[in-house]
Amino acid sequence: RAGAAFQYLLVQKTGAQKNVGLIQLNRPQALNALCEGLMVELRRALEAMESDPEVGAIVLTGSQKAFAAGADIKEMQNKTFQECYSGNFLSGWDKVSVVRKPIIAAVNGYALGGGCELAMMCDIIYAGEKAQFGQPEILLGTIPGAGGSQRLTRAVGKSLAMEMVLTGDRISA
Repeated sequence: RAGAAFQYLLVQKTGAQKNVGLIQLNRPQALNALCEGLMVELRRALEAMESDPEVGAIVLTGSQKAFAAGADIKEMQNKTFQECYSGNFLSGWDKVSVVRKPIIAAVNGYALGGGCELAMMCDIIYAGEKAQFGQPEILLGTIPGAGGSQRLTRAVGKSLAMEMVLTGDRISA
């Protein structure tokens, strides 16, 4: 089912033996912002790759400019707390972390907010020279919402995680 039509993703099997699932986020006009439609498609693509016996590993990537610039703020901005809470907002975002096959995040450009969290859900992160990781939610008056503060602490240590979350500063590869 890797060839199924997707609006926000490019999905294919690649490699010499066609045993690597490649999922590319494809919303260039929004720097691959993670809208609900993209996340639904990502779950669907991951499920297809996970159930495909030919696929041994999965690579998740974005563009040269942005792996993913975060959650789609335009989609979220008018939601109330009650709407988010009762509507299970962000439910299913952790699909990447529960896939049994190894997932490699190939990051170049921005991996900010939800994009940084998405990369951290992967088993391995390969970061290009232009990769920029950050949790800038504080600059919008909020905090990381999909497990970012916990994953970031495990990835970079408490001190740097606190600095990134509390200042919105970015780090490079």
